[in-house]
Amino acid sequence: MQESTDEEVFIRAAQEGRILISADTDFGALLALREETRPSLILFRQSSGRHPQAQLELLFSVLPKVADELQRGCVAVLEEGRVRLLPIGSGESADMP
Repeated sequence: MQESTDEEVFIRAAQEGRILISADTDFGALLALREETRPSLILFRQSSGRHPQAQLELLFSVLPKVADELQRGCVAVLEEGRVRLLPIGSGESADMP
């Protein structure tokens, strides 16, 4: 899907029940504009570091804590020491240590 548009990525991920993982903050904004609950997105913020091994370790450490929310539809923003859950299509958010 390397040549696909963002919209094509969103559609396919939603159809296949996938969760997107990205460090591109535009994905979060575009997903919110779609006003749909799928697909969920795991978004790495700059403060989480760009080293793949560090991102993988952070992902594995928080995934069990956010798995249910991701299944329901959310944006999980991962930062070093903090996870923010942003339900898609609502103004609510929740922080997790």
